[in-house]
Amino acid sequence: MSDSDELADRWRAARPPAAGLHLDSAACSRQSFAALDAAAQHARNEAELGGYVAAELATPVLDAGRAAIAALSGVAEAQVVFTTGSLHALDLLLGSWPAESRTLACLPGEYGPNLAVMAAHGFDVRPLPTLDDGRLALDDAALVLANDPPDLVHLTPVASHRGVVQPLSLVARLCRELELPLIVDAAQALGQVDCAVGADVVYSSSRKWMAGPRGVGFLAVGAAMMQRLRPRLALPEWASALSTARQLELGEANVAARVGFSVALGEFLACGPGVVRARLAELGGHSRTMLADVGGWQVVEEVGEPSAITTLAPVDGADPEAVRNWLLAERRIVTTCAGVQRAPLEMTAPVLRISPHIDTTEQDLEAFAAALAEAPGRA
Repeated sequence: MSDSDELADRWRAARPPAAGLHLDSAACSRQSFAALDAAAQHARNEAELGGYVAAELATPVLDAGRAAIAALSGVAEAQVVFTTGSLHALDLLLGSWPAESRTLACLPGEYGPNLAVMAAHGFDVRPLPTLDDGRLALDDAALVLANDPPDLVHLTPVASHRGVVQPLSLVARLCRELELPLIVDAAQALGQVDCAVGADVVYSSSRKWMAGPRGVGFLAVGAAMMQRLRPRLALPEWASALSTARQLELGEANVAARVGFSVALGEFLACGPGVVRARLAELGGHSRTMLADVGGWQVVEEVGEPSAITTLAPVDGADPEAVRNWLLAERRIVTTCAGVQRAPLEMTAPVLRISPHIDTTEQDLEAFAAALAEAPGRA
């Protein structure tokens, strides 16, 4: 048995059996028994001991989760804030940024809801130059950023609508050279791309490649950057002595979800981040090779793209949403239809996306390819 097969078997055995074929980890992965049990046990502790007592008892687990986040994000002197997800993290960050300096550079393929948050906080968004496949044109971007530096650079290393991997480490180096703060939206990247490149801020969700619960995420901010933030909500006098990180985290919280997320992070680290990333990249290559000959669809990414995401664009009139619904109803295969709202400055038509996790087999991919070839809806 190969190391990849052993890793896949371990991941699969740690989870309830899927009720069908799950190829949607970029949307929401399958949680493990350990993560589910930890969250459930915390909820029981709340019922038996009291919510605040249970939260205090969970401190070691949550601290371990924060330490795992700091390690995976690679943010220097990271101060970690639990959030309800990626969008909440960005909202907290941009809402706390000084009002007098609000210019931000990002890719044209930026996630639509992120653009909405940027606009809501009054940021002047400037597009960075890209190549034909949506990848950052690094040399051109260096000139743009040097000649007219923004207050912030925001990079989404792997987008919601396409599995192209951006040159994150090179962007981080460029931003350090230009002394520009770099914010990384790692919602799709964390787990399948090494995000520990020295960014000033990294934020992400629990439910994707980390395979934690829904409704929880994080914001990891470097100490120097944290000093520049001013939480937008006025605090009562009793809270004025709290650190900025703790002020950002104030409010009602699903502590059970944070506990489950912390356990999922530990499981991911135990598997070996580099090993998991290699397996996911391998699956992406297998998927694209297998799907290249399915009629009516074009694979968007290159075969060797180091990502597990494969995007399929219809070429003869198929409706990705209708196909996604048919696959679920008739074949019990879970996929995603990505509409143009995911990248409104770049997309012109919806696409179908699959995102297998490390327990996916070649037989699973063959079954999907066969089902896709049978799917109705072509012109």
